[in-house]
Amino acid sequence: MSEEKTILEILENERNVAVVGLSDKSDRDSYRVAKYLQENGFKIIPVNPAFKEWNGLRAYPSVSDAARENRIDVVDIFRKSEAVPEIVRDAITARPKTVWMQIGVRSDEGKRIAEENGIKVIMDRCMMEEHRKHRVGVA
Repeated sequence: MSEEKTILEILENERNVAVVGLSDKSDRDSYRVAKYLQENGFKIIPVNPAFKEWNGLRAYPSVSDAARENRIDVVDIFRKSEAVPEIVRDAITARPKTVWMQIGVRSDEGKRIAEENGIKVIMDRCMMEEHRKHRVGVA
């Protein structure tokens, strides 16, 4: 399947998104993307050990902690590329369908770890921009 078809399938079917590195500052990309996805029907699961809550939602220190109380379809990563392998290793227990690395985030090691565990990988793309481009779920 082409990457475009994979992205479209993810946007149509994978609605529970753990946003790793989500900021509580409204001027940050992670905040804007999460807010957009939330407003377009995605369930946002904030992952950031620096705070307990994001926009009224409980925040979790790690993906594995979030997975104890939430089904996670997508792990959307807003962290430095070097942090990705550790995040993916932690996320494996959550059994996400997809690891999505935002624009500027690339990790061949993280990709390998995810794919070896049957997890799809999107690198260096923005979920919000892809959603807008494909107009998924928009009448």
